Amino acid sequence: FANGPGEGFPSSDGESLESSVSEDSTWISWFCGLKGNEFFCEVDEDFIQDDFNLTGLSAQVSYYTYALDTILDVDIPEGDLDERQHELVEVSAEMLYGLIHARYVLTARGMHAMLTKYNEGVFGRCPRVFCSGQCVL
Repeated sequence: FANGPGEGFPSSDGESLESSVSEDSTWISWFCGLKGNEFFCEVDEDFIQDDFNLTGLSAQVSYYTYALDTILDVDIPEGDLDERQHELVEVSAEMLYGLIHARYVLTARGMHAMLTKYNEGVFGRCPRVFCSGQCVL
């Protein structure tokens, strides 16, 4: 992860992330932008950095520290992990982000972020004629 989020991992359409992620993109925005992750909103980094909000998660996620560093775009020193461990860290980061997101959407800021996505029709619109394009979940 020295050169960017998810380095070396293929994106959902099979191309490498190096070509699909811009240099100033964060891991969070990359992850939320993946196909199939439409139900995730971008969690504020302040929320993630507050230890109180992460209470108990270290026991549920393997490679917790590395996964948290990945989410926050902190470089992992070369040689700390082998290729297999890097893959496990990436999976752990995705799981950790899901757990953090579940807590975040229960806050006022998280609910507002999800309401904004709903109002923008990110989750889709009702296809029935008499629904007039009503947003759906």
